[in-house]
Amino acid sequence: MSWKHHLAVRIARSTGMQITRRGGRPAFVRRPHRLLRQPVFILSSVRSGSTLLRMMLNSHSSLYAPHELHLSKLRVEFSDHYITDSMGELGWDAQEVTHLLWDRVLDAALQRSGKQVLVEKTPHNVFIWPRLAQVWPDARFVFLLRHPAAILDSWTRARPQQTPQEAAESVGRYLTKLAEARRVLPGHTVRYEDLAADPTTETRRICEFLGLEWESDMVEYGRFDHGRIKAGLGDWTGRIRTGTVQPPRELPADVALPGPLFEVAQGWGYPARRDD
Repeated sequence: MSWKHHLAVRIARSTGMQITRRGGRPAFVRRPHRLLRQPVFILSSVRSGSTLLRMMLNSHSSLYAPHELHLSKLRVEFSDHYITDSMGELGWDAQEVTHLLWDRVLDAALQRSGKQVLVEKTPHNVFIWPRLAQVWPDARFVFLLRHPAAILDSWTRARPQQTPQEAAESVGRYLTKLAEARRVLPGHTVRYEDLAADPTTETRRICEFLGLEWESDMVEYGRFDHGRIKAGLGDWTGRIRTGTVQPPRELPADVALPGPLFEVAQGWGYPARRDD
């Protein structure tokens, strides 16, 4: 994505306008009406502790953080030129109607929960962060970081069928997009290592960012029902099922990473060396 589009996103967020694409170029339109107000999106790579964080947030009386919702897979398609033309007369294309659907689904889920703020944590959201910022200009973003070596190790354990190169490429795609989003979007950064070591302090900081009072129940997330735990909805392993914060696995003292992962580690201040 070009720097011009990044700039357009920032302008749109600051002026109350929305950006769309016309003739291959960013264009400004009036901000559409949305039912969902100030949603929170956790942007992270896979295997970064996002399920742990969402369960902690879901334990707050004001925050509804459901399982992964996979918005990028929910889309509207126009079946013929009649519906294309009729929606066009209303100023909507298939993407905007998809965005309306996203908004309606998330708002309905929030209303059903009885809480005030929705939190969405699907890791694949890092690949659609410009659309999230476009659909909800008032969205808040929480960036969840973890040492790339730890992510790669966890991903390899979860996907043993992948070769080391395939695993590194998979993780690298997420990390690259997360780093890109973090450079452009305003938000709050959390490190998984800090969250696991001192969950009280880190959840307090998140609450401060969201303008909420901290609640001690957030640390005791195992006391609450957070829905089904299964593959495809978030972390399904035994560690998350314990209901308590587990210390992260120890990394080797001298961690070697392939180029793209090494660059991300270096940019985020994690110790590593390049594996050439």
